[in-house]
Amino acid sequence: MDRHLILASGSPYRRKQLEQLQLPFECIPPHIDETALAGERPADLARRLAEEKARALADTCPDALIIGSDQVAECGGRALGKPGNSESALEQLKRCSGRQVHFHTGISLLDSRSGRQRTEVEIFTVHFRRLGDAQIRHYIALEEPYDCAGSFKVEGLGITLFEKMEGSDINSLIGLPLIRLIDLLQAFGVDPLTHAEAPFQGTSGGQRSSSEK
Repeated sequence: MDRHLILASGSPYRRKQLEQLQLPFECIPPHIDETALAGERPADLARRLAEEKARALADTCPDALIIGSDQVAECGGRALGKPGNSESALEQLKRCSGRQVHFHTGISLLDSRSGRQRTEVEIFTVHFRRLGDAQIRHYIALEEPYDCAGSFKVEGLGITLFEKMEGSDINSLIGLPLIRLIDLLQAFGVDPLTHAEAPFQGTSGGQRSSSEK
């Protein structure tokens, strides 16, 4: 592949997901203000932050394809952030119990050489089971999902919290909608089916952080 591919993220979850495509890439965490604007809807926030993350690296990576992604969870019209600790995770999962939670995941691809950028928002909905406090506390103690919006890890025991899931790409729940990303990469001339290099391990530029999913 003749273009440098950058994942604008410090998330180990997204890094591991991108490794599935077996493309050489580098991880560089962007530094942006992720505060929502007044009245900004979750889907609009996810789109804006995905775009800003990609653009934040454009000057330092002037000849690259840069991937930006951001996820905003929504329950009952309220955004759900990363809980940070067990008590916040407990409160968040109690609020989600028996309800639908919508995950809006923005994915943006920027060609820093030409300035061309395309962005999509993938929506995935999970229907939570009715959960008792003991079930929630046990789950939190086992997986400690403190850096995950929605307080669960779907790739682990978090799958037991749901009775139904709706969406076109379960990867978006983890943080990187790979099916939509493949569409964007192909539109920019990169086809993982012909550019993949195996065996592959992603590299990280700068310090990795698990504070983002």
